[in-house]
Amino acid sequence: MTPAPLVALVGNPNAGKSALFNALTGARQKVGNYPGVTVERHAGRSELPDGRPVELLDLPGTYSLDPASPDERVTRNVVLGELAGERRPDALIVVVDAGNLDNHLRFVLQLKALGLPMVVALNMVDLATRDGLELDPEKLASALGLPVVPTVAVRRRGLDELRAALHEALRRGPRAVPAASAIADLRSLQREARSIAAAAIMSETATRRLGNRFDRIALHPVSGSALLLVMLFVIFQAVFAWSEAPIGWIESGMAALGEGAAAVLPNGFFQSLIVDGVIAGVGGVVVFLPQILILFAFILLLEASGYMVRAAFLMDRLMASAGLSGRAFIPLLSSFACAIPGMMATRSIDDEKDRLTTILIAPLMTCSARLPVYTIIIGAFIPDRAMGPGIGLQGLVLFALYLAGIVGAFVAALVLRRTVTKGASSGFMLEMPRYQWPHARDLLLGLWQRAAAFLKRAGSIILVTTIVLWALLTFPQAPEGQNQVEYSAAGRIANGIEVVVAPIGFNRDIALALLPAMAAREVAVAAIGTVYAVEDSESEGGQATIREQLQGRWSLPTALAFLAWFVFAPQCISTIAVARRETNGWKWPAFMVGYLFALAYVAAGLTYWIATAAGL
Repeated sequence: MTPAPLVALVGNPNAGKSALFNALTGARQKVGNYPGVTVERHAGRSELPDGRPVELLDLPGTYSLDPASPDERVTRNVVLGELAGERRPDALIVVVDAGNLDNHLRFVLQLKALGLPMVVALNMVDLATRDGLELDPEKLASALGLPVVPTVAVRRRGLDELRAALHEALRRGPRAVPAASAIADLRSLQREARSIAAAAIMSETATRRLGNRFDRIALHPVSGSALLLVMLFVIFQAVFAWSEAPIGWIESGMAALGEGAAAVLPNGFFQSLIVDGVIAGVGGVVVFLPQILILFAFILLLEASGYMVRAAFLMDRLMASAGLSGRAFIPLLSSFACAIPGMMATRSIDDEKDRLTTILIAPLMTCSARLPVYTIIIGAFIPDRAMGPGIGLQGLVLFALYLAGIVGAFVAALVLRRTVTKGASSGFMLEMPRYQWPHARDLLLGLWQRAAAFLKRAGSIILVTTIVLWALLTFPQAPEGQNQVEYSAAGRIANGIEVVVAPIGFNRDIALALLPAMAAREVAVAAIGTVYAVEDSESEGGQATIREQLQGRWSLPTALAFLAWFVFAPQCISTIAVARRETNGWKWPAFMVGYLFALAYVAAGLTYWIATAAGL
């Protein structure tokens, strides 16, 4: 008995392939694993117009026949008939997104070279029309030399026409194709795909045309890179320029709260705990909430507008030069918020050496927890001076610190990929989303979630660490005439650490802040605030702000060295724990902590010695 024809549904991710498979097969589906691999196998049955059964196979989404993951490798091997225990399809249904033809047609052309009977399902035509794009399926079919059927899988539109086209393709059998490799030059295929897509467009709105024209600038290696740098520069200028007023309001509120608590509470340990520990410590971190929200507002805008994927495309070539996979961009981008989700996002990287390298350099991305440290030091020591129209020196320094982290990460990746994580780098493919106006509700919700996460962190980890530090600073009580901080348990610990960090310009206050900063980066600010609050409580001059205390106690070379330290120093203990989980052991997290501490020490030392020699 002749088996039913086997037809595979293939296409790029997000083309609606699985929705079309479900519409064609209904409940007649089976799910299992392919022989020898853990990739899921979705199979089902449908019928041709003449009543004959047909077996349908929903293959994993892929951008080309050059696989970059286990899922894509399965698709390639099934289509070429090279997967053991799986017969080669008799025909293909290639599902393409009507709104993104020039990218999806590249894969169609690659599959066409195989000579198998094929039908192109022009899916999601309703969304393309909604977005202002009208296509001519007949012109597209003529240019491709393949049958093209418009479909809307989620509404079950075009299914009968698709079955009829499939029946005809099976009846005609394999097509004659030139003797050429199925895996052709992707650049040539992309040029041909764009030409065919352009010929199939009947009409296009001005908005879509404007987006395409903007892409010629945004994706160009020179103009696109310049645009990205300008955007980043504007963001860091705004972090300082726009946050000055709300930071002042919060500082005034915290000062009033401290004075009110001191007036109400009787003198003693409890008053010191609340005023010097909780309010001075946690308040010293909460004051930077406006800057964090401004930074995330820009990031959310870029993500929602569709620009962030273009930035990933621009960074791919640069990352490849450092031996990194292009797939590492999204995890590293996530690490600007926090290295923990960044490390977890590396699971999308197939190559183990690529993945390990990305994990090891993720802490070098400047996470949001470093922002309070940067801004308090910059605010205290870098003059609020204009360097040009709309360009402030403080924002310029902050931009340089973020850039230093990125450059450090790339240099570290370059060294790692040539030593301990040696291996070949692999590229990646991204589908460019359409440009769109971000929804105000989504932006506000995203900012609310990040503000809540920051305040929760301030009310938990930072609060507990600050209270512990206050206790270490308060006990044992110093005899009359002796400095409390010097006499306390924390002061004695700091004196021991100071011996190690003094050569790079760090004083006792910094030595005291380094240990609690391992719990959370922001605690460095809280720790310094608590130290100065305890010392101020012994004087009669009243409490000064942290910035004023820093200006009186630190030299400029020390402040610059402190900034350099935080560019490279390992992140919080939670990050190290996640690195252990993601690498299944302590070997690589220990290596990561060791090399980051070494980098931080050298960077801080060089900064201090050079600044001192320059007479700053």
